[in-house]
Amino acid sequence: MSIEIALILIFAALGGGGLLGVFLHRKLSESRLADAKQAAGQILEEARKDAENIRKEAIIEAKDTVLQAKTEWEKESRELRREIQGMEKRLLQKEEYIDRRTTQVDAKEEEIAKDEKALLQREERVRAQEKEVEVLLQEQTARLEQIAELSAEEAKNQLIESIASEARHDAAKRIKQIEDEARETAEKKAKEILSLAIQRYAGDYVAEKTVSVVALPSDEMKGRIIGREGRNIRAIEAATGIDLIIDDTPEAVIISGFNPVRREVARLSLERLITDGRIHPARIEEVVAKAEEEVDKSIREAGEQATFDVGVHGIHPEIIKLIGRLKYRTSYGQNVLQHSLEVAFLCGIMAAELGINVKQAKRAGLLHDIGKAVDHEIEGSHAVIGADLARKYGESPKIVHALAAHHEDEKPESVLAVLVQAADALSGARPGARRETLETYVKRLSDLERIGTSFSGVSNCFAIQAGREIRVLVSSEEVSDAQSLVLARDIARRIEGEMTYPGQIKVNVIRETRAVDYAK
Repeated sequence: MSIEIALILIFAALGGGGLLGVFLHRKLSESRLADAKQAAGQILEEARKDAENIRKEAIIEAKDTVLQAKTEWEKESRELRREIQGMEKRLLQKEEYIDRRTTQVDAKEEEIAKDEKALLQREERVRAQEKEVEVLLQEQTARLEQIAELSAEEAKNQLIESIASEARHDAAKRIKQIEDEARETAEKKAKEILSLAIQRYAGDYVAEKTVSVVALPSDEMKGRIIGREGRNIRAIEAATGIDLIIDDTPEAVIISGFNPVRREVARLSLERLITDGRIHPARIEEVVAKAEEEVDKSIREAGEQATFDVGVHGIHPEIIKLIGRLKYRTSYGQNVLQHSLEVAFLCGIMAAELGINVKQAKRAGLLHDIGKAVDHEIEGSHAVIGADLARKYGESPKIVHALAAHHEDEKPESVLAVLVQAADALSGARPGARRETLETYVKRLSDLERIGTSFSGVSNCFAIQAGREIRVLVSSEEVSDAQSLVLARDIARRIEGEMTYPGQIKVNVIRETRAVDYAK
């Protein structure tokens, strides 16, 4: 077709007329139309093929989806069947268990019925025996009255008179014992007052409790601390109010002073000056000022932490500072802040047992020794000083009275005051609460064993439980059971008369009889 068109076009170009042009144009249009129809047919055929392919693919995907759904349904069906079978199995087991329990309950009911029947029979026998006993008692009473020629009422009166006489005798003995205990308590109280006075006096006796030791890197540092003509040591003592003792002790300086806060400031200052190496009066004043700030901050934090630990709130800031100062105060080697916390917890425990205000009891226990924070600056008993401070800073009258009465400076007139007094005694007298020197401890043990072995019939004696118990072994030939009781009391009385000790000492007398024989 294209060749024919080309020939016609050539002919027209060579000079064909107008009709020929029209003819050629028509032929060209027909040829284009035929080509278009052919192309359209091809497109339709390709579209039909594509549609057929799409349809086949859709059918295949649908079959796959149906197959997958069928597979999942079969899997779920199997799982459901397994669960149903498991449930059926468990139900059968439960039914069997219920049947067994029912059988057991029936058996127990039968046993209970038998026991009830037996109890009824036993009660009947007991009633019959009680009646027989009553009859026998009446007969015996009648016989006794005939033999003693006294009626039951007369015998009862004689017995009452005898018991009353014994009671009067025991009461007299008890009164004497109470009087003896009162005298012993008064003596112990006097010793306690003396020991407190000695401890508060900054003398040689309490030197080991009122000094701190600062280690030096070398003995050359002692000269730098003293300074030219002693100006450095004078500056330290003037700034801190504490005495520095520089003697022959190798690589150590002793800080001595009764005020524990000042002593702590001096210790921190001296340690920093030694570390820094710049020791001169201006630097000393600067370091001491910083140490005072740090100690004041530490005191405040210690007081706040103590109130937080105990769970009391609304305490005046000045009292919180006094509580914090107790961190650097000791009593018989016992840290007073830890002692106050312990007393607070003991008061809370006892208050909870008695059903009174726990918060108020803890508050009184925590504040009971705040007078010790300033007792080296103010005259008077620390209990009275503490009560005055508590009153000054707005504490309630009950708290003030408890503080003043915990050492009998005032007569306890409330349960709270007695609680604080008891908790204070418990905390101070418990084993290990207060320190004593090794020499004192060893001497107390030796004295205990010496007193125990000084009695006749004692074969051996051992002081145990850190001196809170003494075990005395006696000879069974020389000491009888009754005599061992008397011996325990005599040893206890002698210990009370000759020794001074915290708490109490248990005297345990052991008497053993052995019988030995041999089978031949």
